[in-house]
Amino acid sequence: MKGEGKKAGKVYLVGSGPGDPELLTIKARRIIDGADVILYDQLCGKEIINSLPERAELISVGKFASKHTVPQKDINRLLIEKARDGKVVVRLKGGDPYLFGRGGEEAEEVAAAGIPVEVVPGITSAIAVPAYVGIPVTHRDYASSVTFVTGHEGAHKEEEILEWDVLSQLSGTLVILMGVGGLSRNIDRLLSHGKDPSTPVAIIENGTRKDQRVVTGTLGDIVEVAHREGVKPPAIIVIGDVVRLYGIIPPNPI
Repeated sequence: MKGEGKKAGKVYLVGSGPGDPELLTIKARRIIDGADVILYDQLCGKEIINSLPERAELISVGKFASKHTVPQKDINRLLIEKARDGKVVVRLKGGDPYLFGRGGEEAEEVAAAGIPVEVVPGITSAIAVPAYVGIPVTHRDYASSVTFVTGHEGAHKEEEILEWDVLSQLSGTLVILMGVGGLSRNIDRLLSHGKDPSTPVAIIENGTRKDQRVVTGTLGDIVEVAHREGVKPPAIIVIGDVVRLYGIIPPNPI
């Protein structure tokens, strides 16, 4: 009827996985292809970005390493505004939206605005990237636990949230996401709290993608090795005895 407000659309928080387009879930593909508006991260990877439907309004919001093209508050605002226009809006993220992807914050904001919101989980790079190169994050002979942490938070916040003294004593696998920029600082923290310098480390750059590469070392030398090899984000850092399986378990073909 005349005068009625426009019916609100819906927001989907969609995980695109670690970058290999074949790891995009069937549900994610369906939701993406039916979207009116897609706000996407560069971390999704070129192949997935190039597959986005031309009919949709495509908005790059950056989020690559520390280079954020669009501030988070503006992303939240865009999600709400586009949905209030009656659009089906996809917030497309690398990996999984709720693992260090700020998806929880976006879901809160959208829900508070009275907009329907749904999450479509993605395959997290924290597990898939090591798996692709032949490193299982758990193994009965090497690690019965795995801990995921972010290496990308500011130093003050990190001191409050991450208990490096505890992390250094864990015998399982430690996986650090977004940790290249703070590699030296975080390795120093583990070593200063007693982590064995001979602990194996692998850094996997552009995991599951055609330009994937692996750099290995130990806690004692990985900073020097990474600097020498020019390691750049996006990369996953795996610390623990499971790294000894690299070169023993065959990697996935790329």
